[in-house]
Amino acid sequence: MTRKGPERDIDETALVVTHSKDHAAGIPAVLVSLQRGFEQMGAIRTARTLARLNQRHGFDCPGCAWPETPGHRRPAEFCENGAKAVAEEATLRRVDTEFFAEHSVAELAGKTDYWLGQQGRLAHPMVLREGATHYTPIEWDEAYRLIADHLRALPSPDGAVFYTSGRTSNEAAFLYQLMIRSFGTNNLPDCSNMCHESSGSALSESIGIGKGSVTVPDLEYADLILIAGQNPGTNHPRMLSTLEKAKENGAKIIAVNPLPEAGLRRFKDPQKVGGVLGRGVDIADEFLQIRLGGDMALFQGLGRLLLEADDADPGSVVDRAFIEQHCAGFAEYEKNVRAVDLDVVLEATGLTMTQLRETAAAMARSERTIACWAMGLTQQAHGVATIQEITNLLLMRGMMGKPGAGVCPVRGHSNVQGDRTMGIWEKMPDSFLDALDREFSIVSPRKHGWDTVSAIRGMRENPGSVFMAMGGNFIRATPDTDATEEALRSCALTVQVSTKLNRSHVVTGRTAVILPTLGRTDKDIQAGGKQMVSVEDSMSMVHLSRGSLTPVSEHLRSEVAIVCELAEFLMGADHSVPWADFKADYDRIRDAISRVVPGCENYNERVRQPDGFQLPHPPRDRREFPTSTGKANFSASPLQWLPTPPGRLILQTLRSHDQYNTTIYGLDDRYRGVKGGRRVIFVSAADLTELGLVDGAAVDIVSEWTGPDGVLQERRVRDFRAVEYSTPKGNAAAYYPETNPLIPLDHVAAKSNTPVSKAVLVRLEPAGVH
Repeated sequence: MTRKGPERDIDETALVVTHSKDHAAGIPAVLVSLQRGFEQMGAIRTARTLARLNQRHGFDCPGCAWPETPGHRRPAEFCENGAKAVAEEATLRRVDTEFFAEHSVAELAGKTDYWLGQQGRLAHPMVLREGATHYTPIEWDEAYRLIADHLRALPSPDGAVFYTSGRTSNEAAFLYQLMIRSFGTNNLPDCSNMCHESSGSALSESIGIGKGSVTVPDLEYADLILIAGQNPGTNHPRMLSTLEKAKENGAKIIAVNPLPEAGLRRFKDPQKVGGVLGRGVDIADEFLQIRLGGDMALFQGLGRLLLEADDADPGSVVDRAFIEQHCAGFAEYEKNVRAVDLDVVLEATGLTMTQLRETAAAMARSERTIACWAMGLTQQAHGVATIQEITNLLLMRGMMGKPGAGVCPVRGHSNVQGDRTMGIWEKMPDSFLDALDREFSIVSPRKHGWDTVSAIRGMRENPGSVFMAMGGNFIRATPDTDATEEALRSCALTVQVSTKLNRSHVVTGRTAVILPTLGRTDKDIQAGGKQMVSVEDSMSMVHLSRGSLTPVSEHLRSEVAIVCELAEFLMGADHSVPWADFKADYDRIRDAISRVVPGCENYNERVRQPDGFQLPHPPRDRREFPTSTGKANFSASPLQWLPTPPGRLILQTLRSHDQYNTTIYGLDDRYRGVKGGRRVIFVSAADLTELGLVDGAAVDIVSEWTGPDGVLQERRVRDFRAVEYSTPKGNAAAYYPETNPLIPLDHVAAKSNTPVSKAVLVRLEPAGVH
């Protein structure tokens, strides 16, 4: 029997604000996990599914990319938000052909993101034909033929954009980029462009590889962990178990963040007696409540203090042997940070000199330091330089290529790192493309393609483009919502390969196609039998994922099957790539990967090991640095930070505890004390007073940005509630995607082109006045 989602409107205005929490997890996390599972899947399906989540013979979490501890998995190897992600995917609710007959696209466009997501799993391929008001059913072959005809009709393959979400498996990602390059373009934007591109750009220049250098055992062995611009309690809660273990081993943890995050204050592990009956574990020993955009100043100030400490006791702080043997550019870096004005550092960060000196002293004493960060650093205009500054500190201390030390960019989405390894990048090196061409007898294009921001511009400027998304919710993941919607509406065709309904299905090109696909939890049966896929976690471990649930509809197809079948229609039956063989048996895909992708040799054999295998990382493994100099590179950048003009605030966008990326699980942010709604802006008490507002005031948020042409641009979102909250004066925070319209498309980070979502200049106006 079909279970439909809630057809009634959901009240998203019954907003209640209480007090923020001083701890994460505990019994409430267990109860919420079970409640969401029962609502979406029923009790039996919930028990069966959660028991296999992140287990060796189960499936990988479709949420975050936090790794399991090698050799040790707990019976419940998941967190609250992982359980919510599974409930959303394994739901028994269905969006079938009758649903689309009942609801026009215009009606669906008026629904909220939460309402759309609650309707259930997409159950049949659908098409919105030019001029039509409703989606109607379409058979798979007809859908493929329609897409292939549109692609072949383009004046150039570069008129097509192929987006990828981080949930795509390694096998599907490898074939997707192979199809796209066989077609003739490198237009491969992905979700990484909007989150950790700054990490990749910074680390590639500094150490020669854009990935983190540490493992879970390293974190457990470290004696100092610096966590900057990150909220593990919501975004990757299983990290808290690792941090608890590090604390047990004597580690000191310093949190650097504009907001006091519950998970970094105290953690109550629901799988331990102390987490249920006791007060749990205090995670952060120190909390540096930094101003938005002040991280670069902090790291440069710490650099100066560490050099001065070494001056007082030569050789006690700076690892000159490591620097001489393995590094380049130290003299320029040293000159740069010695000139840093500490008074400017204090102004930029909002910290005290005592906090600065105590942090520097902790780094000087540490023998094993790890720096972790997330989008609080990457989504700044100077994000690349900021990450290079934190890397400078580690290099100065020799904290690279040794146990318990290194860089740890904590990536969010489940396989976003694996997708990049498999070739989902608009600028893959020629060595990768050469190997691809040799393996498949194709000629890959060498001209770099569009990233996400460039793709939005390109579609706006070239009406008639074709846009295809392998998963994700492009409309809600991107900045400048009006510009993104304009870009997609200008397309001749938009194609969404999806598991669930979202905003990107109702903002379309002249023609639109929805291709419903299997999820991680679903059983995948092909001609060669039951198939399994592989993914790469944040720490470069590659492991298998095996879905086990019966799909909610016989009309669903795997991402691998969709790519292979479409490629056959697009390229013809005589194409040099054996698409039919790949679709039938995913081992054949992995065999091809082993011959193309560096570090993936003997893929099928190694991925079947109990915990999979780890990809090589020269700085971690051998203290070798594949950079232009052959060494780790110090960088010397001018100090940049964000003063707040009078009457204005610097806004950061962030997630609620009841969401993951663009997926809204519910309307509560339990840790921040928000219940029943999402249109809130967190502002300090001092700023509310200065701006003439009171806690609970209804406001419009207006962003201000001066473009390259010198013209002031304003963007507005309406009817938000101002909430008094602990945040530095001059700063504010609000949830995305509701505030994505405020972020200018052209306001991007230097080098990485990442949208600047953590530094939006805004003013607040009483709601309804404008």
